[in-house]
Order: sequence, then C-alpha cells, then structure tokens
Amino acid sequence: MVLALSSQQLSDISAHAEQTYPEECCGLLVGELNPPSGEAAKQLVEIVSLGNEWTPDVLPAAASKEQSFTKARRYWIDPQDMLRVQKQAREQGLNIIGIYHSHPDHVAVPSECDRVLAWPAYAYVIVSVCEGKAVDVQNWALDSEHQFHPEAMRVSSSTQDRMAKARMPVSA
Repeated sequence: MVLALSSQQLSDISAHAEQTYPEECCGLLVGELNPPSGEAAKQLVEIVSLGNEWTPDVLPAAASKEQSFTKARRYWIDPQDMLRVQKQAREQGLNIIGIYHSHPDHVAVPSECDRVLAWPAYAYVIVSVCEGKAVDVQNWALDSEHQFHPEAMRVSSSTQDRMAKARMPVSA
C-alpha cells in the first residue's frame, strides 16, 4: 500500500504540528481505500485537524504507568470526534483512512504507545518537530502481527489534487 496525498496536504499537516509545538498535534486522514483507479492505495482527500485531548486519565488502566506523560508526549482523539468525522465521511462515500500526529523534539518513529493503540489498515503519519520546526514526516502501517513498518507516501503537486480535496468539506 501507499498513502497518496498532495504537497498541500503534507504542508497542512506539518503546519498543524508546528502550531501546536511543544505539544503533540493530532488529526484524522479522510479518503478512499483502493480508489477507483484500482491502485492499492490510501488516497487522502481531506485532513481533519483535531485538538489533542490527552489527559492522564483517558486510559485509566495505563494511568499508573503514564501519569508523567503530558500532551508533549501523548495525544488522544476524542471518540466523539472520531464518530462525527466518520459519519461525515461516509455521507460522502469516504472513510477515515488514517491518523496523523507529531513527535515534538523526537524522531518520526512510532512509540510503543502508538503501536499498542494503533488499528490495522490505517496510515499513521508522524511529523518530527524540532525546536518548533517540522523536520521529517514518515508514514507507518501495522502488519498482521501488530508491528509498525514504513509505508510509502506518494506526494503529488497540490494542483492535481484540488478537485479531490473539494469533494468533501469535513469540518472539525
């Protein structure tokens, strides 16, 4: 699989990561899995930037181990936001195809927490932000044994994807 997105979408994800620094940003990737072109791809149509709702009590079972973590080291997407975006996407014949988030002052490699909470079939875009500047973006996917592996990104010029992006006005 490959994640297909525009340079503008990639720029928007990076900008969101820079705006929220030193905290982690997060958002949803909405699009098509295996688009009509027949290509084995996750075609990104819209990014939906969301607020990082992490608090130490969002995962009560893990709270004792993770109380020292803050929004600078963790992110959480409110399940109500996830449901709302999924409903809006389905109304347009689309789906949530992935999640993006940032790693402030850290590499764009999934953490163990990222892996444990990840879902199969999604793209996981991680932006490394060092001293407030996005310096690397990597995409990851889970394999059948629930381990992350790099997943390719195909970035096209923004002009080519303007019509696709106009298909769905997903609001945050």
